[in-house]
Amino acid sequence: MVVRRVLATTGGLMVAAGVVLLLFVAFQLWGTGVQTRAAQGELRQTFDAQLEQVDQLPPTDAEREAAAAATLASLEVGGAVGRLEIPAIGVDYIVLEGVDLGTLESGPGHFPQTPLPGQPGNAAIAGHRATFDAPFNLLDELVPGDEVTFTTVQGTFVYEVLPQFPNGPDSGEAPIGHYLVAPTAVEILDDKGDDRITLMGCHPRYGSTQRIVVEARLVGPAAPTTPPPASSAELAAVDDMADTELLRGDKGSWVPVAAWSAAVVALCIVALLLARRWNRWIVYLVALPVVGVVLFQAFEAVADLNPVAY
Repeated sequence: MVVRRVLATTGGLMVAAGVVLLLFVAFQLWGTGVQTRAAQGELRQTFDAQLEQVDQLPPTDAEREAAAAATLASLEVGGAVGRLEIPAIGVDYIVLEGVDLGTLESGPGHFPQTPLPGQPGNAAIAGHRATFDAPFNLLDELVPGDEVTFTTVQGTFVYEVLPQFPNGPDSGEAPIGHYLVAPTAVEILDDKGDDRITLMGCHPRYGSTQRIVVEARLVGPAAPTTPPPASSAELAAVDDMADTELLRGDKGSWVPVAAWSAAVVALCIVALLLARRWNRWIVYLVALPVVGVVLFQAFEAVADLNPVAY
């Protein structure tokens, strides 16, 4: 009897662990996208309001440039930089300022140590490829000549994806629209002597051993350079991507992970004990949504441990 009970308990625990694991995978792939889409809705309203304010100004270049410069200078970490559209792969997102964990949960983020999109130089953008609505999921499908459009309060700017030759231009192979680098290749953020936008995400799609990079060159004139946002000063000192949250995730999340996980276990134990005294189906019906909410919080904490661009 004892052996049978131990085996039954062990089997039940293994089944429960398997169910939790499957739920976490579902949360990562689809659940995280819910909060990203909600954040994008709010960001889109904010950005549209900014565009409307500029459009209401008298149609003189000086006044519009001054208003645009003031708006961009007031950007805060997590604020709306502009709208990124890549029709070839269905991308249409508001890009935020910053590339920390919390910011990229709401959409693609602009590296604050690089110029703003539309302005002279190399504007760099990072984004998730598998979680949080996976805005950069299909970067590997872009081909040379595909359009990348970025709209800011300074106007709409069109870029064209540049050709890349992984094995060299003399290999005889057809060019593709991306290339791969090591996670520590900070040179992708450097000025290349032209006006371009650089899009970056983790590679492979469910790993982080490399970075996938797409570069696109600006077609037409760049916008006037504006002073960098005041908020960028605290983030612009990033010298090594290996030492940023892009690689390591937020290790401080272990405390909330432990706390929320303990809460889930405690609630399950209480529910099981109560089910022995009262109608178990009523107990389970009441306990299920409570456990679900707490489990969702635990999953969010665990997700923060992952490299930011998964």
